[in-house]
Amino acid sequence: MDTLILIVEDEPDLVASLEYNLQREGYGTRAALTGTRALELVRRDPKPDLVLLDLMLPDMSGKDVCRQIRADAATRDIPVIMVTARTEEVDRIIGLELGADDYVTKPYSIRELMLRVKAVLRRRGAPPDDDATGPRVFGRLRIDEDAHRVWVDDALIELTALEFRLLSMLLARRGRVQTRDVLLEEVWGVRGDSNTRTVDTHVKRLRQKLGAAGSYVETIRGVGYRFTDRP
Repeated sequence: MDTLILIVEDEPDLVASLEYNLQREGYGTRAALTGTRALELVRRDPKPDLVLLDLMLPDMSGKDVCRQIRADAATRDIPVIMVTARTEEVDRIIGLELGADDYVTKPYSIRELMLRVKAVLRRRGAPPDDDATGPRVFGRLRIDEDAHRVWVDDALIELTALEFRLLSMLLARRGRVQTRDVLLEEVWGVRGDSNTRTVDTHVKRLRQKLGAAGSYVETIRGVGYRFTDRP
């Protein structure tokens, strides 16, 4: 079955352009002109493999659509790329904090958007580390790569697919500093992107979710992040 992408956009001409280019790349598509319709289609089987989500919709904010996707156990792991004309940094940060996997501002090149779609889908389908043999325990943290579950002090922590991948990578490379550029390339699949605020935003959110175990992720000022080598 084709990889299925849900386009949520209120401009019919742009929807037609996106459908044409995505289908040329071999993807199947669905389209919604409103947030309400998007929430209907994202829950319909077969569920989409990725959502391209505009922030400015006629009936509700794309942020609210993203929030509801992430709140539903049946859809929370579906990658979301926000596509919007709003370029303010605060909008980008809010979008990422809501769990968006990427954020593209209009006007954008179709080639760039296709590359970002491929990068997000590649991350989603990446296999676990070869040396992952069941749950790993590190201090108060327990992580099960196969089940994509994380516990802190026996409490199950809800992470997005991207947050889980970020945590897994940091833990696998514990004791070694990972620069923001390395994290962008390895976790986000973005090379040469100078906007490292994306990394900072996700690390901050990951720490908050991990609570007592959040201190395991250390900031190396001016360089990047490191997962502590011992609890």
